[in-house]
Amino acid sequence: MIRRPVTIAYIGGGSLNWATKLMADLAHDTALAAHVRLYDIDHAAAERNARIGTRFAEVSNGTPAVYRAVPSLQDALTGADVVVVSILPGEFDDMAHDVDIPARYGIKQAVGDTVGPGGFVRALRSIPMMLPIAEAIRDHAPKAWVCNLTNPMSVLTGAMYHAFPGIRLWGECHEVTKLRHQVAWIANQQAGAQHHSHRDVQVNVLGINHFTFVDAIGLDGRDMLPAYRAFADQHGNSGWSPRAVDPGDEHDLYFMDRSRVKFDMYRRFGIPAAAGDRHLAEFVPQDEYLDTAQDWDFALTPVSYRIRDRTEKRARASALAAGEGAPHADRSDEALVDQIKGLMGLGDFVSNVNLPNRGQMDGLPMGTIVETNALFSSLGVTPLVAGRLPDALHDIVRDHAARQTDLLAAVVENRWDDLFGLFRTDPLVAPLPTDTARLMFHEMVQATSHHLPRDLLREAS
Repeated sequence: MIRRPVTIAYIGGGSLNWATKLMADLAHDTALAAHVRLYDIDHAAAERNARIGTRFAEVSNGTPAVYRAVPSLQDALTGADVVVVSILPGEFDDMAHDVDIPARYGIKQAVGDTVGPGGFVRALRSIPMMLPIAEAIRDHAPKAWVCNLTNPMSVLTGAMYHAFPGIRLWGECHEVTKLRHQVAWIANQQAGAQHHSHRDVQVNVLGINHFTFVDAIGLDGRDMLPAYRAFADQHGNSGWSPRAVDPGDEHDLYFMDRSRVKFDMYRRFGIPAAAGDRHLAEFVPQDEYLDTAQDWDFALTPVSYRIRDRTEKRARASALAAGEGAPHADRSDEALVDQIKGLMGLGDFVSNVNLPNRGQMDGLPMGTIVETNALFSSLGVTPLVAGRLPDALHDIVRDHAARQTDLLAAVVENRWDDLFGLFRTDPLVAPLPTDTARLMFHEMVQATSHHLPRDLLREAS
């Protein structure tokens, strides 16, 4: 079999999460012959991951991928077919400020990386980080296909398009997979056998990142919306998860939910919600779900857990790089390798992605970053017409999308005095008195000031 060669530049190549998922997926794949260049400002982490990648290559089902840590962004990008951008905007200590400072003002956040005060300030420090990456892609790999994995997804995808309008970029998120897993489970229960995986489930996706919905569900030519409606009605009060939470597993405690927010939004808006409950809850006023998160069976994830988890992941990665343990060519739930294969002409592939609106979502301005399905083929990434959300949801999405667009514009156009006004209108911030909200904003800006341009720091604070 002829393997399709592909050169992948991985920006953030010292990643402890997404990089190893890509390694496992490439090891599972039999169609690509990948050369992966790992670039990270922490070069030692990229070198560690290159050693881990070599271990995954040893158990490949197809052509073993080749991994190399490179010292510069230019070295990574020159000649790349595909660029993956997966960086952490700052440190977890910065994210702790994004969550903990609002908490002292009475604002609860389950994640704090997309909307709300945490998502807003994360965007302030990450936009200046992403702009030069897009400019480097323009200068060294203008024809490469680019996948952004970094949050806040909508704002940063828009930032890269602003820096390089000709960029061939999509934003990748796996949250819709949660709904597809549920539908596969429903179908398997009906059949009395494990015939289907989430990959067999087709959905029409509408929304913005982490606030996504579907208005059509299909599997094997069947309309699965009636079955999903019955499922949501049955479990609306009790909730549902594919397995019981392990009380000894912190990841389960903080990341698993029972879909009760999804089911409630389906009841309220008449359309299934696709993203995880922790994300969905942050897009609406706090008193709807976040104030009573425990009653809705989801948790507010503390950054202290993320720090402990990172320490454990580093230890496991170091052990794997040193030759301990056994890597497995197990396919993850991520769609990136399938997307790459589609672009390389190895079979068309449809998945949900974040792209500028070119008409795929009705009622939102052109250029707004939206999340819908797109077709990956040798012709490129082609957005598919999704339609329009129900009016009540459309209004929520339009409000957040406009704020994200205006936030990006204010930063890149040096209109720092507009920032607080935008911050103030987020549904989680809006109930605060203006003076209190301003104090919180100034405190959050000061806490992340070491990442901000001097002009932003001076004017915004």
